[in-house]
Amino acid sequence: MPTLLPTPFKSITPGLGAVTALAICFTPLPLLAQDQPSEQENPEQEEAPSRAPIPLVPGEPTWNSFHGQLNAQKYSPLDQINTDNVGELEKVWEVHTGDVADGSGELPATVWSATPVFANDTLYIGTPFYRILALDPGSGEEKWSFDTQSSLEALTQPALKNRGVAYWEADDPVAGEPCQKIIYMGTMDAQLFAVDADSGEQCADFADNGVLDVNQWNDTNDRWPLSLLQPPTVVGDHLVLGWAGMDWAYEQAPPGTVYSINARTGEREWTFQALSDEMRDQSGTANVWTHMSADEERGLVYLPVSSPSPNYWGGNRTEEVPLGTSTTALDIETGEVVWSRQWVHHDIWDYDINAAPTLMDITVDGEEIPALIQATKMGFLFVVNRETGEDVWPIEERPVPSGDGSVEGEVYAPTQPFPTKPEPLLDQSEKPNVWALADAVSFGECSALWDDLHYEGMYTPPTTQGEGTLGFPISAGGVQWGGVAFDPESQTAIVNTSHIVQYIKLYNREDYDKADSGSGNESGFAPQEGAPYGMRLEVALNRLGMPCWEPPFGELVALDMTSGDIKWRRPVGASQQYGFFMPESWGSPTIGGPAVTAGNIIFIGASMDAKVRAYSLETGEELWSDQTEAPSVSNPAVYEYNGRQYVAFVSGGNTILKDQVGDQIAVYALPE
Repeated sequence: MPTLLPTPFKSITPGLGAVTALAICFTPLPLLAQDQPSEQENPEQEEAPSRAPIPLVPGEPTWNSFHGQLNAQKYSPLDQINTDNVGELEKVWEVHTGDVADGSGELPATVWSATPVFANDTLYIGTPFYRILALDPGSGEEKWSFDTQSSLEALTQPALKNRGVAYWEADDPVAGEPCQKIIYMGTMDAQLFAVDADSGEQCADFADNGVLDVNQWNDTNDRWPLSLLQPPTVVGDHLVLGWAGMDWAYEQAPPGTVYSINARTGEREWTFQALSDEMRDQSGTANVWTHMSADEERGLVYLPVSSPSPNYWGGNRTEEVPLGTSTTALDIETGEVVWSRQWVHHDIWDYDINAAPTLMDITVDGEEIPALIQATKMGFLFVVNRETGEDVWPIEERPVPSGDGSVEGEVYAPTQPFPTKPEPLLDQSEKPNVWALADAVSFGECSALWDDLHYEGMYTPPTTQGEGTLGFPISAGGVQWGGVAFDPESQTAIVNTSHIVQYIKLYNREDYDKADSGSGNESGFAPQEGAPYGMRLEVALNRLGMPCWEPPFGELVALDMTSGDIKWRRPVGASQQYGFFMPESWGSPTIGGPAVTAGNIIFIGASMDAKVRAYSLETGEELWSDQTEAPSVSNPAVYEYNGRQYVAFVSGGNTILKDQVGDQIAVYALPE
């Protein structure tokens, strides 16, 4: 059980000054945030303004943010489309943006993971060429577009990436004034644009004529720009802003700072950092590169924090880093830490917490609990009280493997947190079975690889020996950034998980220079420059490109959140190779997450075969599918316009799944 401890904290919020935060963590070390202290005021002299309660689940159908709602439930109360009629869905409109590249020409390949945002009777979307489109929700007709004129260079990523836009509107709009409703989008070169949601014109009063240069705050180990690939999380009048960088490249890197920005003016309000000042100099990252969630009623924003650098060697950070690879709850007004839970101690596997925790009210043993569920790359689902960070079901510290002595300077965590409920989505207790078919057609190549990979169970450390350490899962993740969907009526959680075996090997500098043969998208060689070891990460495939481990390669899982038990699980999607679809019983690796509706429907794309599907929430039965032009690696959007329910998918592709990219927005509804 974590303990409460006083924590020094500084904020740049005017008038709040230095305050004391409480942090829940496993190690008694200070948790740090920063900026200039200011004059302290007595909070007892201030009366909090009265306001109406803010429900966790919006009273009206809402899909105005990356996960549909700030709670990240990805839930719609719409039921016009239901299990009886979903098979009749038809594509009612589509748009091809033209903003696409396959990497064969002058431009890098595009990775388009944008969730459509429905607000202001408009469907807003950001493209990987850093344009904003405002579309009529019923027809797809363009209302306006805005081009940031951003440089189309892969400055921090192996591809041009965009996860869409964020929307804000004033509580007290001034009639006739511009920018009472604003669309925000960031670029890879760290520029945040704010444009009027009605006209597409830049907001003159926001930062520098509608553009905020976030890179002005990149003042430590500034090896790359603070890429704004994920739209900011909008909570009231705050834009909570994380950023993405360049994994695996450096020992010392920009440290992971989160900023609260005033939605109207672009002024910085407070700053949060996960690393101590000393650690910021010698390490870096522990950033938030994905979306966040928020409980507006409780005034909390929840940060999924990534791992420190370098990702696969920690000899430069042997002291505790309690906020690394964590879920951390902050006070939205001040940025102070309210509680934090670390899910990986001394992370040397790149187990970034890569999805916003999903907030939910659940009934467990007759008790109503304000909870959250944090999905992870490890295939673990951690469930805690979102007010305090305390366990809902026990989370146990268990002994884990130590290193084999081949990696100098490393110090291993003796234990790691394991949830008791829900059970792990993958069985990591022993090596996955070799797939007999893949082994046979490669004349034993898979068996030979398995024999040369070290594995002692979950959290086996990287090694320099043989072909390295088997990871199941590792960087590709048990659950990716699409996160968990939740139906508040039945208290059912839905999550898609990938079953992918990778292997990691460390090389000393001399051996790395000899071995380096390049890298791809999230695979291959990477230098970890400055550290004594470079690394190689590969997916365990045979020479024909077949997975060496047994299927299924991806599943959709439903969980009863009153008990923590699995209700059903089934393969999701179909894998594809050389133009052929594999049997659907094999499933597919997935990127992107599900949406769930009151019609008892789960909508999801995410799979390698570039299909979008509907499943029964109750049974997991597939009820509908359609082919799109590329994998829909974004979360779908569900909205109602003029009395008609729509489901929108962005089919943009991701070269991690396969070399198929697209520029399609495909929108479905029932026949009129």
